[in-house]
Amino acid sequence: MPKKVYDIKPPKLVKKIEKEIKDFLVDEKNHPKQSVKKHKTSQQKKGYPIWLPISIVVFIFIVFLGLYLYFKLPMAIITIWPKVEILSFKQIITADKSATTIDPKAFLIPAEYFEESKTISQDFSATGNASDEGKASGIITVYNKSNISSLREGTRFVSDSGKLFISPSRIILPPPQKSGSKIIPGKVEVKVEAAEGGESYNIAPSEFSLPGLKGTADYYNIYASSDAPMTGGFAGKIKKVTNDDIENAKKEVVKKATEETIELIRKNLPDGYVLLDNATSSEIIESSADVKSGTVAENFKYQATVKVKALVFKKSDLDAFAKNYIATQKPDNKTLLAESYKIDYNIGAVDVSAGKIMLNLEFSTGIYDDINRNSIAMSFMGKNEDQINEVIANSLQDKISRAQVKFWPFWVKVAPKNQKGVKVELKFD
Repeated sequence: MPKKVYDIKPPKLVKKIEKEIKDFLVDEKNHPKQSVKKHKTSQQKKGYPIWLPISIVVFIFIVFLGLYLYFKLPMAIITIWPKVEILSFKQIITADKSATTIDPKAFLIPAEYFEESKTISQDFSATGNASDEGKASGIITVYNKSNISSLREGTRFVSDSGKLFISPSRIILPPPQKSGSKIIPGKVEVKVEAAEGGESYNIAPSEFSLPGLKGTADYYNIYASSDAPMTGGFAGKIKKVTNDDIENAKKEVVKKATEETIELIRKNLPDGYVLLDNATSSEIIESSADVKSGTVAENFKYQATVKVKALVFKKSDLDAFAKNYIATQKPDNKTLLAESYKIDYNIGAVDVSAGKIMLNLEFSTGIYDDINRNSIAMSFMGKNEDQINEVIANSLQDKISRAQVKFWPFWVKVAPKNQKGVKVELKFD
């Protein structure tokens, strides 16, 4: 007849011991004072030392606790580092506005438009130069010894220093008078203005001739003089707005408005959308300066409104395409190492108006040989460290780079015979 062998205690005995310990602890918790009192009374009556029953209880508790830990807590932890192989791929795909779903066969992912507009204005300094001159003016007395009765508007008078002055209006000349044999010229006071601006026309009292009468007898019969200096002449430099000023201002404002509108789109994009640098187009809705070219001014303002259209795609669609492609290329007996997945992309050709972006993808992931942790854990049950390492060497030698075996608690030297007590972990450095 076969002989039954028990490791330490039969299962029924262990359960019975566990139950007794639990009942004892509950009774102690519910009636601590009564229990102590009873023990004291009993011991006092019998004459036993009070510490003796307490020591017996503690000893029994420790023994049963040890038995419980021995049977319930042993564990074997086997850590395995699989060999990892890297799969790398390069593909060109298109983000297309006309696509509604990912199409792995056509290498397409969906794209969408986002639009924003913005108006900005900016002040600029004029760079053109202009002369700001004041013309000297004054009063002269015109003398007339001729039969001429008037001089037209704009009549010119030249001073004896060579400065030209002009009458702004028509001059009525009084006729000369005779006094015996002497002729007394008629005279009239006339306002004149310098032909040019500048301080040099602020001349002292002078004599004037009429160059228009030069070569005629009346040249000497009509003349003028001033009794006071001419005043008000000055010259200076001022700024004016040029064509280049306006064109440069337009370029700067439109560029700034475009950049700020693109940033506005980026800010308002829902999470997960990607906007690449060249995947935008812009349109000037309105632009103008508040002055015209040639306007005398130190500063001017330029304003522009720009609309930007951006073609974007979802990063999740890009990842889904890449992971689906990897899955189709992975050998059947390999497992994907998800945390090793990497993807990089850059923009190729782009046509925002047509709604298409060509993307150059580079993506990779790690793969390792399939390892059935449940099956291999069962093969470790009841074995010591050397036996476990032998199983690993025979069944996983080409699939892993190393392995580590640990037992717990410290006194355990053999893996438990139940699968729950054998833990197989995979690690990737």
